[in-house]
Amino acid sequence: MSEEVRGSTAVEGRSVAQLVQDASEQMRRLVRDELRLATSELKEKGKHAGVGAGLAGAAGIVAVFGGATLIAAAVLALALVVPAWLSALLIGAALLVIGGIAAMVGGKQLKSATPPVPEEAAAGVKKDVSAMRGDYGHG
Repeated sequence: MSEEVRGSTAVEGRSVAQLVQDASEQMRRLVRDELRLATSELKEKGKHAGVGAGLAGAAGIVAVFGGATLIAAAVLALALVVPAWLSALLIGAALLVIGGIAAMVGGKQLKSATPPVPEEAAAGVKKDVSAMRGDYGHG
């Protein structure tokens, strides 16, 4: 048979072995093409993620400087009412209390997230494997 028929969907006069071989080759080609597409897509998304992460980092640094400036302003404003050392002490203590509360809440959130196993996804995979085996009633 000619090479033209091999790449087409015509099946007349072809053996089952040839059809299986063609299907296998087409499947390999499909998988390779899908992997190339996924690689290209991930590269493009990676570039965007890198730029986004850099900008987010810069924004975080600027926000820290802004927060520090606001804290200094609070200390200076309170220094109009009480001595400057007491103003700094009160603002510092308030910040430590806020930081402690945030640490406690964050710790509770971290404990609820461990172990980091996707339990729902794992259960879904088990059901899929069970269905593929034909265990429809067990699951």
